[in-house]
Amino acid sequence: MNTPALPPNRPPEPLSAARPQRVVALVTGISGSGKSVALHALEDAGFFCVDNLPPELLRELVHVEAAHGVQRLAVAVDVRTASSLPVLLPLLDELAAEGVKVRSLFLDASTQALVKRFSETRRPHPLSHPGVGSDRQRLVDAIEQERQLLAALRERSTVMDTSELRPAQLRLWIRDLVGASRSQLTLVFQSFAFKHGVPLDADMVFDVRVLPNPFYLRELRPLTGRDGPVADYLRAQPEVGEMLGQIEGFLSRWLPAFENDQRSYLTVAIGCTGGQHRSVYFVETLAQHFAARLPTLKRHRELDARS
Repeated sequence: MNTPALPPNRPPEPLSAARPQRVVALVTGISGSGKSVALHALEDAGFFCVDNLPPELLRELVHVEAAHGVQRLAVAVDVRTASSLPVLLPLLDELAAEGVKVRSLFLDASTQALVKRFSETRRPHPLSHPGVGSDRQRLVDAIEQERQLLAALRERSTVMDTSELRPAQLRLWIRDLVGASRSQLTLVFQSFAFKHGVPLDADMVFDVRVLPNPFYLRELRPLTGRDGPVADYLRAQPEVGEMLGQIEGFLSRWLPAFENDQRSYLTVAIGCTGGQHRSVYFVETLAQHFAARLPTLKRHRELDARS
């Protein structure tokens, strides 16, 4: 009897050579909030992108593209397929049970910002129909209807408020989110100015307007909370250290609960009057404090908008 030839001896594959985990980034949100910009940013980051996919086809698309070697897939779904949205959440659970890493990103913006964008582009809202009332009122009604239709999906997603963001700024923030660790909770610290509104995507908001303001010192006014002289001034104020310590203590106490809740991101927003000095200093200091414990991102809404 002929003995079949044995294959040549080969060393075992290293763990790093194991098949990479499939990742699906679901991009959804309110019309006019920047989904196209987000999808282009994900494409630049190496994702294979599909726009306006009917939700019923999501699972088949993931399997087909995986067979072609695509491991990072980004899919945009919006209210144009509203009748199919009820099947989407169960599909996401099924994919997760199959070992697919699903990350849902929901882009949102204030109604005022959305009305302005639609007015500037003169594009119709997908839910807007001719009828009684002004064009603006019909647009506002369509936006509110869309919020209701997408409420359940928003609850399951990482929310990003694009009200005050330029496209370049949104692309940068999307890139940072993609680059963050996906194996554990990521802390996002964001500074903002109350005069421009509270970020819609904030999980926690702390108001530091009661603290001494470097704006009223002529030599510090043109600087920011990232500059040494401003940081030195704020560190010298006892109440700044007290509030900073209390915020650090609060977050340290409750971070384990948020980690156990299987969250991907926790956004902590720090607000002051202009979003330039105090809130920026707090974000920089808090991010440095927690960076050794968890993946940490920093955002400065007002400062980033200038760059």
